Amino acid sequence: MTDTSTTLDPFPHLHIRPPHGWVNDPNGIGHWDGRWHVFYQYNPDTPVHANIHWGHSSSADLLTWRDEPVALAPRSDSIDAAGVWSGVATMDDGEPVLVYTAVPDVAANAGVALARLDADGTWAPGTELVAPAPGGDLREIRDPFVFTAGGARYALMGGGRADGTPVVLVYAVDDLDRWDLLGNLLDGTDGVAADVAPGKIWECPQLVELPDGEGRVRWVLILSLWDDAHDHHLRGVAALVGDLDLTGPHPRFRPDGGHLLDEGPDFYAPQALAGPDRTLLWGWTWESGTRSPEEVAAAGWAGALTFPRELVLDGTTVASAPARELTGLRRSQLVVAGSEIRVDAPAWEASADGALAVVLSGPEGEREVWRTPAHAAGERSRVLVDGSVLEAFAGGAAHTVRAYPGAGEQWLIRAAGGSAAGPAEPELSVWELGRPSP
Repeated sequence: MTDTSTTLDPFPHLHIRPPHGWVNDPNGIGHWDGRWHVFYQYNPDTPVHANIHWGHSSSADLLTWRDEPVALAPRSDSIDAAGVWSGVATMDDGEPVLVYTAVPDVAANAGVALARLDADGTWAPGTELVAPAPGGDLREIRDPFVFTAGGARYALMGGGRADGTPVVLVYAVDDLDRWDLLGNLLDGTDGVAADVAPGKIWECPQLVELPDGEGRVRWVLILSLWDDAHDHHLRGVAALVGDLDLTGPHPRFRPDGGHLLDEGPDFYAPQALAGPDRTLLWGWTWESGTRSPEEVAAAGWAGALTFPRELVLDGTTVASAPARELTGLRRSQLVVAGSEIRVDAPAWEASADGALAVVLSGPEGEREVWRTPAHAAGERSRVLVDGSVLEAFAGGAAHTVRAYPGAGEQWLIRAAGGSAAGPAEPELSVWELGRPSP
């Protein structure tokens, strides 16, 4: 336990991020050589979005993460001189390949580049773009994603047209070194997409298959919504559910439903990894104005990746839950007397068979950080907090929130009525979290 007279450490020690610098989008997620690999957008010098590299962490168990050497860095007078932006990892002839957005000068000129693994374990980026900026009426294109359907390999790029219509382009990439632009997978003229995923640019497109629980396998298109019509350009993340039509000259996505993938204010640019038995997803959680630029500069860090989540499809609802491995972070269960408990640990987990409210309580009173939404009040609620990152799950919906405990403040967790004591499982269960022992 910590001294509650001082400010709790807001740094998320259990999440993926290096000790210093700026972090945004998760990139290049994969599993090879017996380890999980997660790359991310990274400025190692200052906690601002500039000079973007690819940072790298790896783990054998999704619990304990090891900082690896920086994988990719901007190269002066090259295809990525202005930044090594978002992308994915894919396997090619049994070897991992990083597929990334190379920015030579400005975002409008960005294209796709590849980096392959050298014998010494370092990544060797190419010197030529495999897919240049398409030009024409497309204002910006970025964030490649590679997938397989109908026995062929394709790639997606997110972007938007000059008239403000968002678009996802699809390429044929059976040969990773040759990208053939086929056309639009989907654009904002589609009625379902316009309703569920409004924006000027669709970023970080992710396309995965999920079983719907009724014997069908559906496709889910995840889109991060960029819109310069507001003060804050990043407008959340949509999940569209539909079918992939392979009968025409190129794949087209036909959505018939969808919703926001995360209902909180501090979640963007997730990346999904489809495996044989589940689909995992990580997102980026930003500072969202909860710290001033001066406080960020003084701290020396900004941004983190979320905990890994598992996605499950129920009809046209994409439900999120913490990855099953995360129970391995539980160190000690706290004693709950009644229906509420004060917690001064920097990392903890709470769950209840019903609604929860999470507040910060201090000398100046209480401020609510999160509560179970009304639509999920009868469902089980689960909250994981690590430093300033709160990830809550209720009724299949995820909620990512950033909050910074002030001097003298404690976390206060309340169950929605009832007593925590009883012969069966307590209504409110709280654990202190920490890394597993070596």
